Amino acid sequence: MKKNCYNRKFSLLIISIFSTVFGYSQNRISGVVLDAKSQKPLAGAEIFINDNEQPQTTSTDGKFVITSESGISTAKIIKKNYKTEVLNFGDHRFENLTIRLQTEKVEEIQEVKLLVENKKKYKNKKDNPAYAIMQEVWKRKKTNGLAKYDDYQFKEYEKIEVGMNNIDSAFMQKKIFNDLEFVFKYADSSNFDKKLTLPVFLNETIYKVYGKNKPENKENRTIVANKFSGFNNNELIASTAKNQFKEVNLYDNTLNFFNIGFPSPVGTDGFSNYEYEITDSLSVNGTESVAIRYFPKRKEQLAFQGILYISKDTFNVVKATLKSTNKINVNFVNGIYLETEYDSPNDTIFLPKKTYSELEMSVFDKKKDAKGILFKRTQIFSDYDFNQNFDSKLLAPNTQTLSDDNLTKPDEFWEKERPESLGEREENVYKMVSELEQVPKFKRVVKLVEVLSSGYFNAWNAIDFGGIFSVFGYNEVEGFRLRAGARTYFSHNDLWRIAGYTAYGFRDQKWKYGLEGRYMFDRDFRATVGFGSREDILQLGSQLTTDDGIMTRSFASSSIFSSGSNASLSWLKQHNLFFSIEPIKNFQFRFDASYQNIKSANPEKFNLDFYKNGALKSETDDFHTTVSFIARPGAKFSQYGVDRYEFTTLSPTIVLKYTHGFENVMKGDFDYDKLQFLYSHPILLGNYGKTIVNLEAGKNFNAVPLSLQNIIPGNQSYSLVPGTFSLLKYYEFVADQYTTFHLEHHFNGKLFSYIPLIKKLKMRELVFFRGAYGTLSEKSKNINFENTRYSAPDQQIYYEYGFGLENIGFGNFKILRVDFNWRGNYLDRPDVTKFGVKFGFQMNF
Repeated sequence: MKKNCYNRKFSLLIISIFSTVFGYSQNRISGVVLDAKSQKPLAGAEIFINDNEQPQTTSTDGKFVITSESGISTAKIIKKNYKTEVLNFGDHRFENLTIRLQTEKVEEIQEVKLLVENKKKYKNKKDNPAYAIMQEVWKRKKTNGLAKYDDYQFKEYEKIEVGMNNIDSAFMQKKIFNDLEFVFKYADSSNFDKKLTLPVFLNETIYKVYGKNKPENKENRTIVANKFSGFNNNELIASTAKNQFKEVNLYDNTLNFFNIGFPSPVGTDGFSNYEYEITDSLSVNGTESVAIRYFPKRKEQLAFQGILYISKDTFNVVKATLKSTNKINVNFVNGIYLETEYDSPNDTIFLPKKTYSELEMSVFDKKKDAKGILFKRTQIFSDYDFNQNFDSKLLAPNTQTLSDDNLTKPDEFWEKERPESLGEREENVYKMVSELEQVPKFKRVVKLVEVLSSGYFNAWNAIDFGGIFSVFGYNEVEGFRLRAGARTYFSHNDLWRIAGYTAYGFRDQKWKYGLEGRYMFDRDFRATVGFGSREDILQLGSQLTTDDGIMTRSFASSSIFSSGSNASLSWLKQHNLFFSIEPIKNFQFRFDASYQNIKSANPEKFNLDFYKNGALKSETDDFHTTVSFIARPGAKFSQYGVDRYEFTTLSPTIVLKYTHGFENVMKGDFDYDKLQFLYSHPILLGNYGKTIVNLEAGKNFNAVPLSLQNIIPGNQSYSLVPGTFSLLKYYEFVADQYTTFHLEHHFNGKLFSYIPLIKKLKMRELVFFRGAYGTLSEKSKNINFENTRYSAPDQQIYYEYGFGLENIGFGNFKILRVDFNWRGNYLDRPDVTKFGVKFGFQMNF
């Protein structure tokens, strides 16, 4: 069972395309600085570009010429006794500038603030006066918020904006923007870092949230209205953007950003990760508060810096800011900013009031002025109501999607229901996108993004051709292989789909094919029926818990860099009929009826012959039914059609399967029963990293030949293949009953951050352990022609261990991972590999 991480790939693809468009070329500004009143040149005026700390100064005649390889988006001009001038270059003017500075009168200066970054540290945390305050916060954290009431309801307004970040004059003049110059009049710098951003997408959503804490904890979020700013794939873009933001509870010890754990400054272990300093006493939203500045103990660790505003009376968090450090070690992420406020309905309860978040992302560069994508989200919570004993039906899960017709509301509705009006800049986003969609060049760019993200090229708004990433393949039997496929595709929300492919091997000179059709006849319960048929070469034994899907990729020939040795391949003829239903959200039941004919695709090197009733057979005929239960609690998906895309979450996967084979039905050779279980779960362990647990167990209750047996999955390639054993050969271990365990812990660079020099490489470390135990009955051995060749890991638990280095690359593009594997036992077997190195690319944050 493979997890679809479409949102991560889709968002990174968009970022990479924009980053490529931005490019990197030398840019410059030039001009003269004058006294606005006398018009005389000002020598020695300091000019800071892109917030650089080192300025350049004007010459004796007030002139300047400044160049920058990364592009110039802003310039700040400072001169003693003159007002500071800031230029954003949004008007395309960057050469021969005339800058006139106004003199600053003493009486105009209202306040002078001295920011002292002394970062005082205490030898003992108990000596720090902030420690006593935070102790009181921890004592009261369970009494805060919605958990105090039996039931609650409130309104939530969410605004998501996506924009190109750090644009500059050179970027605006690129040829790709010919005929598109009008968009830059909508650029602005209304974000945390005041960088010039061009908004390209806006989404507004209003929710009504109902929740109960008694008798059990339940919550339902109903969409009341939704508004997009154009684009054909607006729901997918909006859902992808929404999923970049995780719900944050400051009182948790660990905060989840991009499924990576950051220590919370309000958590009970805060003093293990942060230094705290009381800086001020002030009123915040009418509440007398203490301001506590915090910052990481070590710059290299994944942590935040900012200010906590704590109520003097009730010791609750009234307001907080969180900003990532300049050395944030997260792929494709340049910065995180969060500002949250809480309301006080009475003296002891604080509830969420407003949250503003920014995520700054770029593919190649982590520099402060790197060009990329800026995601912004505003959440406003209002109309709280408590203990109303509302009907429990309001807690029932719904199947709403953002593109439902009934969620489209007129402008009058939005003007009334928005808790705060849109600014002129935000209103212009709707206007700009409408204009963009009329430009042919922009349509071509959108088409390119769609092709690269889906792997398919759509024609006539009806058929997708592809996938383009599976056209070429190679294995020992087929040699060089070409594959072409197509599927019906009218929209993301199609309730039926037909897909197929054909392939040809130039060595075996044989055609292969696959065909599958699916129809979802009940959207609410995702009730779906489907059929499929294929005849192809596959690498069986590469997974333990598989499904009967026809269009699933083959490890044998899906790409040039295929997994496995490509010698022990099988020729499979398969026909499948299935029905699935989801009576409860993310809990699926599926029934499959399948017929398959299996034989060796490489008889000289791989034998699948077996005995039945004293006769030797080389082909297995099998007819079986399978009942599966698949649970994905907490998983998030986009779209409601027969196909949907799963977003990256920390939700577990639980699979329980029962298979029964029928002898003499559809020519079936064997009557057998098989039970299988899979549990997989990524778990955040605070700021110590993330552990991925994978457990599988299964049992064949009857003797079956090798083609139907459980194979402990090996990996004879140089590539990383999840769920396999890196130093096992294919078919080295075969088992009637088995248990496998994979444990992998990613430290996210925590250990390396303590090591001088190495920490500058910003690599991340991981460790892993894999184990397998199983048994194989003598009856199951003897049924095979080569009955002495196969055995199970029954003497002791077979195990592998090792460590890996990930986050290897350049700039912000660090996707290479290298694993060093050691085999722990069964070393007396012939041709055993005791040590191996595996390489792989992973598009992870």
